[in-house]
Amino acid sequence: MGSNNNVVFGDEESQLSGGNNRVQPCNSTPRNRNTIDDEGKKQTSLSLSQRLGIPDFFSLDVWRASMGELLGSAVLVFMLDTIVISTFESDTKMPNLIMSIVIAIVITILLLAVVPVSGGHINPVISFSAALVGIISMSRAIIYIVAQCLGATLGALALKAVVSSTIEETFSLGGCTITVIGPGPNGPITVGLETAQALWLEIFCTFVFLFASIWMAYDHRQAKALGHVTVLSIVGLVLGLLVFISTTVTAKKGYAGAGMNPARCLGPAIVRGGHLWDGHWIFWVGPTIGCVAFYVYTKIIPPKHFLAEYGYKHDFVGVVKALFGSNV
Repeated sequence: MGSNNNVVFGDEESQLSGGNNRVQPCNSTPRNRNTIDDEGKKQTSLSLSQRLGIPDFFSLDVWRASMGELLGSAVLVFMLDTIVISTFESDTKMPNLIMSIVIAIVITILLLAVVPVSGGHINPVISFSAALVGIISMSRAIIYIVAQCLGATLGALALKAVVSSTIEETFSLGGCTITVIGPGPNGPITVGLETAQALWLEIFCTFVFLFASIWMAYDHRQAKALGHVTVLSIVGLVLGLLVFISTTVTAKKGYAGAGMNPARCLGPAIVRGGHLWDGHWIFWVGPTIGCVAFYVYTKIIPPKHFLAEYGYKHDFVGVVKALFGSNV
């Protein structure tokens, strides 16, 4: 991935977390055995509070970074929902394709804008997955996720303020749905996907999203070799493709496609309510299972290909070990 002799690794604050954007240079040649032993002991001796990142709750920098997540999520919801509404309202034969392309572009631009502030999560899937892997602490992830949900709600409120009541009712503020009630030959009928289908789509799409795009951002060697613009462009492209696939392959009226972002689904549900709460749990449970599956994958592959030699100090397994007082 490059001819440089030095490989740059970042800690959890310097990668996706945003933090102080510190980067720690690390020579790629083997280190002294005593140094390795000392670092290994240091990793296993961390307290539960350090593993969980409890000090992050009292860090002004973390709360400042969360403002980037809040505003980024607000803009994301507003832009994505307006894209959904405008493409389906326009006179085009392939609204799904146009919508997916524009979504990919918008997400890329938003990520480039938010990355310097907070790491550019703007999605509970990213924050939770990064916390499981250990790139950020669980405490920081909680702060980010709360900020993302608040931002998504603000974005939905902003959209509600500018669209007509007819469009709001027709598109439900671009919210996440698995079914809708439509007219039928013998009265209103419910159309859409079955619960199991929608849940599996959330799981699969979330895992593919993490595997195919965020994997490059998690590995700081990849991000450095490819460059942030390339990495974030691929993230946006993968999301756009997954949106297109999930809305096209199913071809079910009433199904809004894979959410892959619980906060984005929550905002319109809070503001609009009604049928948006029907099956809403799918857009949280599915991505959560996808994140856990991705984390299990990171524990199976050879560590040298991902987490350097010792991994990250907030890694979920390390947290569990600290919880039960194990130094294994």
